[in-house]
Amino acid sequence: MANPFESDKMAAGYATARPPVHARVMERAHRALGRPAPFRRALDVGCGAGLSTRALEGFAEHSIGMEPAEPMLQWHSALAPAADFLVGHAEALPLRAGSVDLITAAGVLNYTNLELFFPEALRTLTPAGTLLVYDFSPGRSFRHNDRLDEWFTAFTARYPWPRNEARELNPQILGSLDSGCRVGAYEHFEIGITLSPAFYLEYMLTETNVASAMRNGVAYDEIRQWCASTLEPVWDGREHEVLFRGYFACMNRQ
Repeated sequence: MANPFESDKMAAGYATARPPVHARVMERAHRALGRPAPFRRALDVGCGAGLSTRALEGFAEHSIGMEPAEPMLQWHSALAPAADFLVGHAEALPLRAGSVDLITAAGVLNYTNLELFFPEALRTLTPAGTLLVYDFSPGRSFRHNDRLDEWFTAFTARYPWPRNEARELNPQILGSLDSGCRVGAYEHFEIGITLSPAFYLEYMLTETNVASAMRNGVAYDEIRQWCASTLEPVWDGREHEVLFRGYFACMNRQ
């Protein structure tokens, strides 16, 4: 199956129309770790267009974003100009041993060969380094009513998620793996972010079910028109707080 992220349109959407959840997760994780100072060097595995790497600003003195889908990286200089970026895969990290203090992986390990990744992570991390694994589901709920949940159900029924081999992960599952790492601080979170109806529309058009529908012959303009017309009564022309639910787990070598 073609990689939905290997396209200029998806890269542009990820750069300009994704809500700022990563930074909120980093704030929570940094507090949970109780660190008084930033990490020296961080590697962001599967960085996409660079939003998750930008979220490392203030939490790492030097950040490196790594992404296997090269079109995504055309936006990195605009999103995170102080970071370095490279093309690479989680199973073969192109960095020397003991060279980073923090590795972040946002929604990446579900699609990764973990038997190859964890030894690479342990090789690349300093002895006291931290692996921060986190993920969150699409924003599909308003805080005070279920109108957006109902719309999202109709949206994914009309444009189904592509079939994939993603594994389920959470702090408990990560802790049960024979990875050479132990789970320390972790949290299941619900983060609310206020979005405009126009931004939410653009955000939904970056989802992988939309990319899948387009690969199957559905016109982008048709998808956009359906989403715009059905979202209009849900949002009533006003901003709303949208909830993002997920987890983070801080892992260190055993």
